[in-house]
Amino acid sequence: MKLFLKNYRFTLILLLSIIIGGAAGLVFGPKTAVVKPLGDLFLNLMFMIIVPLVFFSIASAIANMNGMKRLGKIMGSIVVVFLVTASIAAILGLAGASIIQPIQHADIASIKEVMNQASGETDAEKVTFLGQLVATFTVSDFNLLLSRSNMLQLIVFAVLFGISTAMVGEKAKPVTTFLSAATAVIMKMVSIVMYYAPIGLGCYFAAVIGELGPQILEGYARSFVLYLILTVIYYFGFFTLYAFIAGGKDGVKLFWKNAITPSVTALATCSSAACIPVNLATVRRMGVPKDIAETIIPLGANTHKDGSVFGGVLKIVFLFALFGKDLTSISNILSILAVAFLVGAVMGAIPGGGMIGEMLIISVYGFPPETLPIIAVISTIIDAPATLLNSTGNTVCAMLVTRLVEGKNWIKQALTNKGGEEIA
Repeated sequence: MKLFLKNYRFTLILLLSIIIGGAAGLVFGPKTAVVKPLGDLFLNLMFMIIVPLVFFSIASAIANMNGMKRLGKIMGSIVVVFLVTASIAAILGLAGASIIQPIQHADIASIKEVMNQASGETDAEKVTFLGQLVATFTVSDFNLLLSRSNMLQLIVFAVLFGISTAMVGEKAKPVTTFLSAATAVIMKMVSIVMYYAPIGLGCYFAAVIGELGPQILEGYARSFVLYLILTVIYYFGFFTLYAFIAGGKDGVKLFWKNAITPSVTALATCSSAACIPVNLATVRRMGVPKDIAETIIPLGANTHKDGSVFGGVLKIVFLFALFGKDLTSISNILSILAVAFLVGAVMGAIPGGGMIGEMLIISVYGFPPETLPIIAVISTIIDAPATLLNSTGNTVCAMLVTRLVEGKNWIKQALTNKGGEEIA
């Protein structure tokens, strides 16, 4: 119990503050707007950090991808596995959200009106498809990258910067070191600001519920049920499928024989980063080679989170429904899948790290800042099952990568090389 309270303390405090804020909103109604500035303070602090956070974390991760044996083949296999599994998660999440619609009975028109009044925003002028494509991924001047309104463009710049740094090699070592240090500093800033999150989100949620009333609360219950259903399907169904692809029947037995420890650790810590040592030990017992294990597990904890992809889809669909946006057009479906994948890649591997992904969502789609607390509630209620999928999923992905790098007989080879000692 002490370990549970220690690891879930922040999540429980955040959930309690949101419940208190929601209750205050229901009781006092529009009068709760008086505490809204306390929520604005939290939002502004987070938005101040989002631009350097996204740049340094992405550029640093890419710049540090060098100096490992069989780097090309290993990294290529990791990219393929991460892209395929995250895409499957995004498609499954979108299918589930279309069946169990989170905001099915909400008064969408009134909610949209309240949000637009709060933000002072209007519908954007329509542009051509090619023009939108150019504007989505590029800006006309460097200084425009320093705005959360151009988050995708910043990501493109960060990727190019990281690749260039890695390609320069030894001469760029000071830059690589700086990027790593800057990432650590920015993440520490996030953790400091998050101490204020219970007050900020509680106050903001009180104001939101005071304006919107209880009609949005049903949406949270439906979202949580939907997420639990997706978790069960993906954890037992797709993890088994991935293990079978990686090693046939022996792969399935091997995975489920070793899955309990990383799964329990993920639920107990609610942190993908905290699961790294356990996951490393687990995949080594499975027979995953050392260089593959030490590459995919740390990298996966920071850039591959299928549970967060589910959450990203759920949050985007939630906001699309609130604002009455079309969920049936091909372009919107593709954009939801792409942004959900990005959310899974940029979210922090720490308890409450979903806040980073939420800021990315509202920045990419241009939703008003006032929507951040609305989807932050979703992150809070799905934190534990999301970490389960995020962390344990990296162990079965390690098996898939080993299959691509070592061949279909990798399990037998591991048994032969280690005399069965590592396969337990």
